[in-house]
Amino acid sequence: MVNSTAILGSTGSIGRQSVAVCERLGIRATALTTNRNVDLLLEQAAKLRPEYVAASDTEASAKLHYELSGSDITVGPPGEEGLRIAASWQDTDCVVTAVSGAVGLRPTLDAIGLKRRIALANKETLVCAGSIVMARASETGAEIVPVDSEHSAIFQCLCGREGELRKILLTGSGGPFRGWTREQTASVTPAQAVKHPNWSMGAKISVDSATMMNKGLEFIEAMHLFGVSPDDIEVLIHPESVVHSAVELLDGTVIAQLGVPDMSLPIQYALTWPERCPSASGRLDLTAMSGLHFLRPDLELMPCLALAMDCARRGGNAPAVMSAANEAAVGMFLAGKLGYNEIHESVAWVLGRIDFIAEPSLEDIIASDGEARTLFKERYS
Repeated sequence: MVNSTAILGSTGSIGRQSVAVCERLGIRATALTTNRNVDLLLEQAAKLRPEYVAASDTEASAKLHYELSGSDITVGPPGEEGLRIAASWQDTDCVVTAVSGAVGLRPTLDAIGLKRRIALANKETLVCAGSIVMARASETGAEIVPVDSEHSAIFQCLCGREGELRKILLTGSGGPFRGWTREQTASVTPAQAVKHPNWSMGAKISVDSATMMNKGLEFIEAMHLFGVSPDDIEVLIHPESVVHSAVELLDGTVIAQLGVPDMSLPIQYALTWPERCPSASGRLDLTAMSGLHFLRPDLELMPCLALAMDCARRGGNAPAVMSAANEAAVGMFLAGKLGYNEIHESVAWVLGRIDFIAEPSLEDIIASDGEARTLFKERYS
């Protein structure tokens, strides 16, 4: 178990649960960051007494500086720089990357360069630059332990069996609109899209789960985390969200990880691995289940998943462009300025208009991300 951690995005859904796990296990929080929720960050700081805090939003950062003036807590600058300082803060064993978007990429690389454990909850880090990130972790010996429930499940199932893997079985509930036609989803509202049937999550990831883009991002993540090709991953719709994912071994054996749908479990495991500790989560009662169901996804009804899987096979800067465009599209959808079906349509439109780079550098990836956001804004704002 780690002794200390920095939590990037401590006021978001994963961040709040990470704070709770640290409090319960007695893990020292050295640094906390938020985008703009200063009030909650101040509450967290009062409890955990971190040495460093930062707010990415400029106005929120000014408020944070004012509220903590004269205290013994260092307040960092806004923007990416504040996150990078947090990820590199002294005497930190682990960095929980719970921020959303490509802004988590450079801070994660900074922490990897210092050989810190990464409790990885930021999908975009591997989606955009998986090859670069994993190569850097291999060079430094930094541990990357996934927080996503699916990747945590695969990580647990594979421990010591990496050479025996035949296929990863990546599960997903199918979201609230599983089985709906494109005509039916055309009128979906943000309020409907953020109501996941099984999980309690933030707004952006809830919409991604509804469109199945989230499963597509996880598909790409799994390729990099576990060093497999797209053909080695099978996506399965599992409405009950009990089997968080599974692996099929060379001899046909299937090993699965089951549990209640509670993100505090994979968060805790990422912080305590290779140990296990008692958790505050509920227990899975197998006798209370009427059955477990598994279906193959209908890619015609899940075009975002199909698009992401295509980007996974293309590689290069395509996943970074897709991720940036999707982040912009979901933001506009949540603001009521874009239709639900237009999320896929707009992301595909941006993808078709940015030059493909087969072997992008980090600078290429960051430039592609920015170009995708700019192009989206020009077309859809």
